[in-house]
Formats: sequence, C-alpha cells, structure tokens
Amino acid sequence: MENNTRDRAKFRAITESTHDEWQLIWGELERFARKLPDRLIAHLELLRGDHGGFPVDRLEHCLQTATRAYQAGRDEEYVVCALLHDVGDWLGPRNHPDIAAAIVQPFVSEENHWMVKHHGIFQGYYFFHFLGFDRDMREKFRGHPHFERTEEFCRLFDQVAFDPNFKSMPLDAFGPMLQRVFCRPRHSFYRAEAAE
Repeated sequence: MENNTRDRAKFRAITESTHDEWQLIWGELERFARKLPDRLIAHLELLRGDHGGFPVDRLEHCLQTATRAYQAGRDEEYVVCALLHDVGDWLGPRNHPDIAAAIVQPFVSEENHWMVKHHGIFQGYYFFHFLGFDRDMREKFRGHPHFERTEEFCRLFDQVAFDPNFKSMPLDAFGPMLQRVFCRPRHSFYRAEAAE
C-alpha cells in the first residue's frame, strides 16, 4: 500500500464517505489480505530463539508439530493449523490459542478451528498437574464432536514436538500451503463475493 494521499479516501468520518472511496478501500483490503501468509511467516519468525525454558524454541515447536502432521498424511488445512497453533504466543502468552484460532477461523473447517482454539486446555493434560492445575480440565468438553480430534492432535503432534534431534521441514516449505489455505475466506462477512 502506498502512503500517497491521492490513493487514500478524503473523509474524516465514515458518514462522509463515498461509494468511490469504499471501492478504493476495498481494493486495498484485498491486496493487503493476499499478503497474510507472508505476514504469518514473518510472525512465526519472531518465535525463533524464544525457548521460554523449553528444549526447543517456539518456532521449532511449531515446525515440529506441522512436520509431524504432514508426515502422518494430514491434509494441508490441518498441517497449516498445526503450524499456526502457537502463533499467538508472542502477543498472547496467557491466551495464545484464542489468537491462533481467530487467525485461522475464516479459512478453515469448524473442526480445525475448534481444535486450534481448545488445544491449550487439551495439551494441559500432559503438564497441568506439575503446576497445580487440573490436568483433566479437558474433560468438560468430553462428548463434544471435536473432542477426539483435539485430543489426538495434542497426543500425536503437539506434546511430542519438543525434540531437539527431530528433523523439521523448513518454514519456507509451508509457504505454499499457507498461500492455498489462506487464499479465500470461507467464513467471513468480508468475503469478496459480499462486496460484488
């Protein structure tokens, strides 16, 4: 996006805006939205070197989780969710699953969104008891249609992804997957069809 004033709307309040200005703004939004995968990769890079006491840094944990899901033959949407499940660590250390879930929600299935949103509680089964928390906190969701999927995600891919000797795929290997999964929102009132 240019910072040129001729490429910007002139209104001071939305009530003063015009149809032409909103066409300009919508075009800029579309261009900005297409670069989301690049911004996600840049944000994941912020996790490099941040160990937080773990055996591997937060980026490597994300890469291991996604690589394991990929190697297990999960579809691209699932693999992308595995890659991004902890992307919120940097900005939301107390609610990182909510941040990751908000990012993926417009682009993924309900079951994958639910898995990302609730993985923190399900992952807690493996360590909450060491901190004085209830490791069975996930049980309040037992019977939910996506319980088993989320339990399996944490068991097979998330909780094991702290191995310093594991050979992860490089971050750039996931770029094309991010491009495909994030190319068009499925669940958003900002869908391009709504503006046409």
